[in-house]
Amino acid sequence: MNSSKQSKWYVLGTVSLAVFMAMLDITIVNVALPDIQKSFTVSFTSLQWVLNAYTLVYAVMLLPVSKLGDRLGRKWVFLGGLALFIIGSLADGLATSDTWLNLARGFQGIGGAAMMSLSLSIVTASFPAKQRGLALGIWSSAVGLAVSGGPLIGGILVDTWGWRSIFWINVPIGLFAIIMGLIFITDRARQETAALDWLGLLLSALMIFGTVLGLIQKEMHPSYAWTNSHLIIWFIIALISLGGFILVERHVKTPLVDLTIFKSRTFIGANIAAFTLGAGLYGGFTYLSILMQNYMGYSAFETGLKLLLISVFTLVLGPITGLLSDRIGNRWLISLALFIGMAGILVINALLKTPFKWAYLYPGFILLGISNALVNPPISSAAMGAVDDRHIGMASGIINVFRQVGISFGVVILGISVTNGYNDKLAHGLSQLTTLPALIKAPLTTMLHKAGPFAGQQIFTDHRVAAYRELPVFNEIKHLVYQAFNAGMHQGDLMIAIFLGIGGVVALLLIKDPRSAQK
Repeated sequence: MNSSKQSKWYVLGTVSLAVFMAMLDITIVNVALPDIQKSFTVSFTSLQWVLNAYTLVYAVMLLPVSKLGDRLGRKWVFLGGLALFIIGSLADGLATSDTWLNLARGFQGIGGAAMMSLSLSIVTASFPAKQRGLALGIWSSAVGLAVSGGPLIGGILVDTWGWRSIFWINVPIGLFAIIMGLIFITDRARQETAALDWLGLLLSALMIFGTVLGLIQKEMHPSYAWTNSHLIIWFIIALISLGGFILVERHVKTPLVDLTIFKSRTFIGANIAAFTLGAGLYGGFTYLSILMQNYMGYSAFETGLKLLLISVFTLVLGPITGLLSDRIGNRWLISLALFIGMAGILVINALLKTPFKWAYLYPGFILLGISNALVNPPISSAAMGAVDDRHIGMASGIINVFRQVGISFGVVILGISVTNGYNDKLAHGLSQLTTLPALIKAPLTTMLHKAGPFAGQQIFTDHRVAAYRELPVFNEIKHLVYQAFNAGMHQGDLMIAIFLGIGGVVALLLIKDPRSAQK
């Protein structure tokens, strides 16, 4: 793919805009859920599929659309995905039921996957090696800004125009991106004409589908043991599909994924770093948002404004980071960034206590913001630089799969950590309340455990708690719940730090820079 000196920057702007929309739709919906729930009068469990339908289809389609881009041309599959995304967004905004909305969100996820996966390979192919770091830095700025800025943007749209506006805003922006893409993105001849690896395609889809759906089931039903049949069946499907996928790809003439790219230690290291980044930093955003909204009392808009402290570093440092990776190497920059993120969450862990205050969060947020800004460009650069040009589409799909599955994994594991810490502290605290009669303590304990750590202030405004408000120990019970959530957050913070620390060590051990070693 060759672009003129001027048009390649328009190409970068176009794909960055598309990526921003695709990633934004993973996070922006969170703040709109209460309004959507009122519109359709459904349970919160049912409503979670507004998030999960998009995430599930998005993850499953990342590899197939990368392969289609290699076969049909990246420009046309990218623009086709953008068109599907626009149609899905329009259907989202017109939804009259939660089922309609969930189906439209899944359809939208197909387009989001095409935009996200192919954008990275389009940028990589459009820029020469000496400018690639800067270009990937700008591309990564769009990713980081969308992930951390979603709650703020969503809050503004919902408060001003209602929840349907978070989907309809994609229509004019998407149409503009399509026009820009038609004008400026040029495509090379199709790379492959051999028969498509349909069996590999099916097995890869089953593998990712089983993994992500199993994690979603665990997220939606925290009480399920990992051996519960509702979970284990999906993980078994994923494991069998993985084994079958490896066998097929080793013997088919034109594989969906050329497994030889995993001979590169650098490529493996970059993908593990992407997974731990998703699990730790991006998965952690969910629980930091819950802390600020449900326990500190911030509105969706105020929460987004606080999280802007993280995303603003991406705007400032993102492009510079690309240049830094060219100078000091991807290996050191990825490790440094992940260790800075680990330090940031450990600072929050050290400061956090009840009553919760913003002063306990912002020092750590600054470090998390620096980490987020520094880490994405070198991860992308390392992965794409570790494979031959003919494999960059495939590599783009794989690293995005690792990042997205990492987010799903992190949300579940961190949720388990927070819940365990909360339940242990709550059980111990309630057992110490000797002034509370047993007839009252038993149902109250059951209710608080059932509500879970993420109900926050809402549990104390619930009608079921009305009978307890006049008790002399009511404020003590409320304080205990806050202390329990604090204990849960401490466990979650340590898990985030472990994820980021593992990523930093793996990057240091596996990733090699081109100047120091061969791929």
